[in-house]
Amino acid sequence: MISLAGKAAVITGGSRGIGAATVRLFARAGADVVFSFRQDRESARQVEQDAKKHGTRVESFRADLRRMADARKLLEFASERVGHVDILVANAGIWNAEGVPIQSMSEQQWDEMARSNSKSFYSVAHYAVPQMIERRSGRIIVISSTAGQRGEPFHSHYAATKGAAISFVKSLAAELAPHNILVNAVAPGWVTTDMSKPVLESRSGRKLALTQIPLGRPATPDEIAGPILFLASDLATFVTGEILNVNGGSVLCG
Repeated sequence: MISLAGKAAVITGGSRGIGAATVRLFARAGADVVFSFRQDRESARQVEQDAKKHGTRVESFRADLRRMADARKLLEFASERVGHVDILVANAGIWNAEGVPIQSMSEQQWDEMARSNSKSFYSVAHYAVPQMIERRSGRIIVISSTAGQRGEPFHSHYAATKGAAISFVKSLAAELAPHNILVNAVAPGWVTTDMSKPVLESRSGRKLALTQIPLGRPATPDEIAGPILFLASDLATFVTGEILNVNGGSVLCG
């Protein structure tokens, strides 16, 4: 088992799906964890209770990371509760199962996707990085997607934000390397989460999704949390600026 004993992590979007699985796994690995949620306080409370069973400090914080003020409050809360931030996992984001052609996409739809996905990883990094620079150590892991690599028809706004995540990671990896801060991304494909349920629980949608995956099935949230843990661990001390693909073979790129 990888150990994160003595480390403190901030995980955004931790009340469900990949984020919740990552909170639980990090706590199991010995990390203190502060995670954000946007709306579902009850789900956040349940994740908090489950993760605390491993004996580390785990606390949730309601934050809308489309707002810089909320991102600042999240990092201040984390500093108060766990003392410092060693690891930032920028996972918060949205995806809409119903696609929309570019000619029908409204300005509001584009802006909402950009604020929820791109601004959310910028805002938390903006406030976490100064702490990491001061300590001359840190890990930042941004959750991207296969859509950020190959695009996604009728979801161009989502794919654009996930492509932005990849460029953001590569830029910060070079920028922050002199401070011993490692910056990487995990790019999942289809994962069995509440967000993907409308597609994966429909016969036609599931068939279309699975034909794209050589392993023939979607991932579980735990199967994405494991690679995130790897990048946060001492097994990845010479890995930065990388996109770790966890997609069952659906996007084969180096």
